[in-house]
Amino acid sequence: MSEQNIILPPESVTNEAISKRLLEAAQNGLQSGQLKRKKLVWLELNGCSGNVISLLNGFQPDFEYAITQMVDLVYSNSMMVADGEQAINRLFEMADGEEDFILGVEGAVALKNEGMFHLVGTRNGKPLTGLQAAKMLGEKASTVIAIGACAVDGGPSAARPNLSQSVGLQAVLGNKKIIKLPGCPVHPDWFLGTLAHLLLYGPPELDQQSRPKMFYSDLLHDRCPRRHYFDKGVFSETLGEPYCLFKLGCRGPVTRVDCPTRQWNGHVNWPIGASTCIGCAQSGFPDRMAPFISYNTTRE
Repeated sequence: MSEQNIILPPESVTNEAISKRLLEAAQNGLQSGQLKRKKLVWLELNGCSGNVISLLNGFQPDFEYAITQMVDLVYSNSMMVADGEQAINRLFEMADGEEDFILGVEGAVALKNEGMFHLVGTRNGKPLTGLQAAKMLGEKASTVIAIGACAVDGGPSAARPNLSQSVGLQAVLGNKKIIKLPGCPVHPDWFLGTLAHLLLYGPPELDQQSRPKMFYSDLLHDRCPRRHYFDKGVFSETLGEPYCLFKLGCRGPVTRVDCPTRQWNGHVNWPIGASTCIGCAQSGFPDRMAPFISYNTTRE
């Protein structure tokens, strides 16, 4: 489908609107037959499965639409009916076959003991480590998406003291081009919007950290609805106060992501609304963002 068939919004439109328009364009293209569904392998490695849970909370489109209309979900540790070797065989079929597929990975890659600190399953009585699965599928996939902080650069799974020696996906795939979606967890729109762009045009424009610019361009601080308190020097002294959270440790000034305009769970709330921003979408989370709360002010 050519870009001439799809009209994207001007740059002045919010990132949320861009994501919505991309999804609508992909839906129309799929329904008209101009676009074809692609196969998706969703591989869960060393993490908490928070990203797949976040995806299940998505809407417009929701998860059901995504896997029945946008992609053919071939494998998912948590969501497929098959289990045991029957499920693992699907991974080897994709790795050994000639079919084009997208690989989405959440969770870090554990290196300790040649990957034995994280197992995906067994095949023919032998363990299949996350390290083996990541290499096997990552080298074959036409597109690789690192979903969440752990897959991007290790995230909480690689936090000190990192007993499993976990690393981000790029560390085991060398120079393989990876689309990186940091966040803990990733917002459903960041993944589905990226997926829609892949179906329509191919990979989205990425920044120097391989993040889609349409989601990770603006500092959270610049669009925060509490920014005017920062400019006036009015800061919260305890959690729950409605003023700027900078002096309590807010990481908005160093985090590039569109949370302020996108928000979460159908615009019900977002981290600042819950009196915190811990910089979960920024490189080095969580170690480089800690401590998350700093009580460095005193009441008179």
